[in-house]
Amino acid sequence: MDTEAKHTERDRSSAPDTGEEGEGSRSVRSSRSSGHLGKRLSGMSWRRAGLLGLACTVVVLLFSHFVVQPFQIPSSSMEPTLQVGDRVLVNKLAYRFGSGPERGDVVVFDGTGSFVQEGLQENPVSAATRGVLAALGLAEPAETDFVKRVVGVGGDRVVCCDKGGRLEVNGVPVDEGYLYPGDVPSELPFDIVVPQGTLWVMGDHRSNSRDSRDHLGEPGGGMVPVDKVIGRADWIGWPVGRWTSLEPSGAFARVGEAERMPGGAHG
Repeated sequence: MDTEAKHTERDRSSAPDTGEEGEGSRSVRSSRSSGHLGKRLSGMSWRRAGLLGLACTVVVLLFSHFVVQPFQIPSSSMEPTLQVGDRVLVNKLAYRFGSGPERGDVVVFDGTGSFVQEGLQENPVSAATRGVLAALGLAEPAETDFVKRVVGVGGDRVVCCDKGGRLEVNGVPVDEGYLYPGDVPSELPFDIVVPQGTLWVMGDHRSNSRDSRDHLGEPGGGMVPVDKVIGRADWIGWPVGRWTSLEPSGAFARVGEAERMPGGAHG
């Protein structure tokens, strides 16, 4: 009897599991496996998304550094052409292949040594952060960066004002249709010759612009070296309602025509 009972118990313990209990165990194991797989896939997805985001940021920064950079307009000195908060797209290739800034171009430049005599001290970490954000058009540019319109190039004689109250370049009066309504070309009279390799620049909102005129008595006389030009502002990219290209100004066309004539007024 005892032997028979033992056989019976051994048979029961060694019998394969069947029925609902076996299926439940498999379901639990399957759920656990699915959970682990989901976590692995989720982790891979986040890592992949992070790497993709980093790669995109690097590409945008390289593009911004070498080709086109967004530039946030910080002041009203270029109104009505550019408004505070506009994001202009600065073409960094405009002057890379032999051509230089021309009269009427709207340019962004580093004013260190011309508009700002000494570089401003800034915390390295905050400077790097601001630089990245500015390169993406998400922050105002460095305090040494300016946007103005080119009025005179190397060799030009720029005078303000003639008897009609107009700016003169090489003896040719210029009708500046881009000026802020009600502004005169300049309340400060001047008569200067632009040295070769430099630019004379002014804001379109003359009564609210600190430009070359404000640095006449300083070293450099307010002239901006051409090699300090970052690029030419060619487009307004933001806000959407102000999307437009910044077409070359025709205000200086007659100056060029006079230079091409024999005995032109180039002074």
